[in-house]
Amino acid sequence: MSRYNETMQKAIIIGATSGIGRALALELSRRGYAVGIAGRREELLREVQEDLVGPSATMMLDVAQPEEAINQINALIAALGGMDLLVISSGVGIPNPELDFPPERDTIAVNVTGFVAMATAGFRYFAGQGGGHLVGISSIAGLRGTRANPAYGASKAFEINYLEALRARARHQGMKLTVTDIRPGFVETPMTHGQSGMFWVAGVEKAARQIADAIARKRRVAYITHRWAIVAWIARHLPAWVLERI
Repeated sequence: MSRYNETMQKAIIIGATSGIGRALALELSRRGYAVGIAGRREELLREVQEDLVGPSATMMLDVAQPEEAINQINALIAALGGMDLLVISSGVGIPNPELDFPPERDTIAVNVTGFVAMATAGFRYFAGQGGGHLVGISSIAGLRGTRANPAYGASKAFEINYLEALRARARHQGMKLTVTDIRPGFVETPMTHGQSGMFWVAGVEKAARQIADAIARKRRVAYITHRWAIVAWIARHLPAWVLERI
């Protein structure tokens, strides 16, 4: 890790080896954060770290191994010298047209169990510190059930609900904790590569800039890109019988 000023804000991003997490790590680094990045693939972590313009630290971490991941995130916090911002960007969306059990199980392992492991570790750290900023990358897919990928939509609904609950808990406990729920639409990432029927697809750098802006403004909820708020409103008000026929 390179040297950093003690007054620098310190951000840790879980799932920073590709997609939104990688782009956001680079964006926050450009904005003056010391950045800790975590992910499963060591070679990709090194590649991302080489592109960061400021101080950084890395940690191999697999949220599908939650007990180990909690220890590793705490080690990354120590290596970075603290944490002011935690972004949980790890997530999977596994195509499963046959509705086999293993892909559904693996989606839940990362997007629910792994998410909770990182969120609780972050919440407990911020509670001990007296405050901070917790960000979860959920999805607009979490607003309603999606027949194409049931476990993915349901897992993102869980994340939305969990973030809301942590926000309420922090307020009840008098914590100075900001909780931000980022709900992307379609973003050009490896997870969306090759999918059909996509529209309003945002480049990952544009998405990262808007996410960083939402973090700076301490937004509770932000749709990425902004126009997806229109789709969110429609999705929330669309009758179930219409969704079943789409």
